[in-house]
Amino acid sequence: MVVDSYLPVLIFIVVGILLGALLFTLGSVLGPRNPTEAKLTPYECGFDAFEDARIKFDVRYYLIAILFILFDLEIAFLFPWAMANAQVGLLGFWTAMVFLAVLVVGFIYEWKKGALDWE
Repeated sequence: MVVDSYLPVLIFIVVGILLGALLFTLGSVLGPRNPTEAKLTPYECGFDAFEDARIKFDVRYYLIAILFILFDLEIAFLFPWAMANAQVGLLGFWTAMVFLAVLVVGFIYEWKKGALDWE
């Protein structure tokens, strides 16, 4: 393993950490500090908080969030395929169609199970 090839990466990491620490320190030292009662109150979506911050959320909220991330990432896998469509040929096209079919079957399954309903 050649250590010299990793030297630019190490320098980049060290400079990034030092620059981040420097900017954080300068902001803490030079930044204005004038807290008022309005600035220190809890703020939630444009209005005052009306309940305790430790209330329990319905599990459906997390389910919808996870499903969104799952389908969003699967769609993100289509961008490289679309860019390389000319190079992958017919086999790549049908592979992508199978991928999309699995994606659609999973979406229909979640829809039929009611996982996307918010009530």
